[in-house]
Amino acid sequence: MAIPMELVSHTRKVCSLYKRALRNLESFYDRRPAFRYQAVLLRHRFDENRNVKDMREARVLLEEGERELFMKQHYQPKKFARSPGGVAYAREVEPPDWVLDYWHPLEKAQYPEYFARREQRKKQFIEWWEKQYGKPSQESSGHH
Repeated sequence: MAIPMELVSHTRKVCSLYKRALRNLESFYDRRPAFRYQAVLLRHRFDENRNVKDMREARVLLEEGERELFMKQHYQPKKFARSPGGVAYAREVEPPDWVLDYWHPLEKAQYPEYFARREQRKKQFIEWWEKQYGKPSQESSGHH
């Protein structure tokens, strides 16, 4: 989980709580009509407090909502397959670009236009790098 670097507004906190509460309801109700009924009741509870102007009262309501969600969370929450914790999360590993440098010349010959363009872009990147940061010195490149 990433550490939030900016302040999160009260509105965004409320929206996040609402979405997490809906996801929690999905874990409990596998039948769509029952889930929709509970979702409408949940939305009604949020709408009742929509126009609270006093920020202290709003903050208390938010804390109570977070506490209630924590106490009523499903023991085995439903997860999307490709989301963290899902069964297919990070299943397909994408190899990094440098792997192509180790292809055999006969393999590269099957895609001549691609590798010609790739070599051109590598040269452009090296030129940009040297212009931006300077050429690497002998000490930093590991050659003594």
